[in-house]
Amino acid sequence: MKTIDDFDFKNKKVLIRVDFNVPQDEHLKVTDDTRIRASEPSIRKVLKDGGAVILMTHLGRPKNGVEDKFSLKHIAYKVSEVLGVDVKVANGIVNEDAQKKAAELKYGEVLMLENLRFNKEEAAGDYELARRLAAMGDFYINDAFGTAHRKHVSTAVLAEFFPNAKCFGYLMSHELDAINTILKTGKHPVTAIIGGAKVSSKITIIENILQAVDNLIIGGAMTYTFVKAKGGKIGNSLVEEDKLELALEIIEKCKQNQVNLYLPVDNVVANDFNNDAKTQITAVDEIPEAWMGLDVGPETNKLFATVISNSNTILWNGPIGVFEMENFAEGTKKLGEAIAEATKNGAFSLVGGGDSAAFVKQYGFADKVSYVSTGGGAMLESLEGKELPGVKAMMD
Repeated sequence: MKTIDDFDFKNKKVLIRVDFNVPQDEHLKVTDDTRIRASEPSIRKVLKDGGAVILMTHLGRPKNGVEDKFSLKHIAYKVSEVLGVDVKVANGIVNEDAQKKAAELKYGEVLMLENLRFNKEEAAGDYELARRLAAMGDFYINDAFGTAHRKHVSTAVLAEFFPNAKCFGYLMSHELDAINTILKTGKHPVTAIIGGAKVSSKITIIENILQAVDNLIIGGAMTYTFVKAKGGKIGNSLVEEDKLELALEIIEKCKQNQVNLYLPVDNVVANDFNNDAKTQITAVDEIPEAWMGLDVGPETNKLFATVISNSNTILWNGPIGVFEMENFAEGTKKLGEAIAEATKNGAFSLVGGGDSAAFVKQYGFADKVSYVSTGGGAMLESLEGKELPGVKAMMD
């Protein structure tokens, strides 16, 4: 498939689906512009070629049609700031104001249509809305990986109207390349670190990546479902009682696929779920009654770091401790340090999933790994082996 670099956008009005669903404070000021900056290169490419840009995005989850707090007029200042261009905002999507502003848009200018989700037809994949949107532009670029798993007008249906005039933006291309590296083309040994609370939420990912990885590291609260399944004592640690058999099946599948499975060997346990609780370090399968595991211990940190240092391709999805509490963040920090060091030494590392992405930003690891995915749900579904509607539509 052709890339954005294969096209010249001179004298073209280009519809670009971006993901500017950015966090805001109580005054509706943008608190993190990462997602805006992520699509900046694609927008600049069109403008540099001499084209005009019509941006499409959603913001938040409006439930009652038009809601002022979700209006894109509140984030337009930040988009203008990032692009260095005065961004116009339409007061609708395909209404008279939007059509007029799109028609009058000059090359080198940027127009942002109003919040797509103010129209219920967007999420419904309405063909008529897609037709009216398509009439505004000459070309369609999808650069919104974060919504690629949605079969909405702007992410999937719109592509049908541009059979020979569509492509992925740089962000989408980089996201897909990163996932492809993990699942298909990465240099071995390939190591996947899967953390988080529940085995049930990660089972499909684990099953799908077993064909591609050499090492599987399990961390986070899901550890205790595995430990209990193997007969260990887990005290008051979080456990999915109905997933014990599933944990044993995963252990068996790792053996069948010749994947090395690594579970924590020790952990930091607490007598209460709060940052100031009493703590002690125990073997992962010898947690006293009324105590709970909230982080991995020092021996586990060494074990995981050794595995990671010998890896050439690394996927990290999910924290391995309750990093939101400072006293239980050490394991996740050590993991980040190990991945950063391996990356520095030439490994490819992909970090994805809301908590993992938040962690690497919070603790300064974002520029020390190869790639941080912008799409939580879309990335997870890709790793599960599912076909994303926003990707399929561009391939058809």
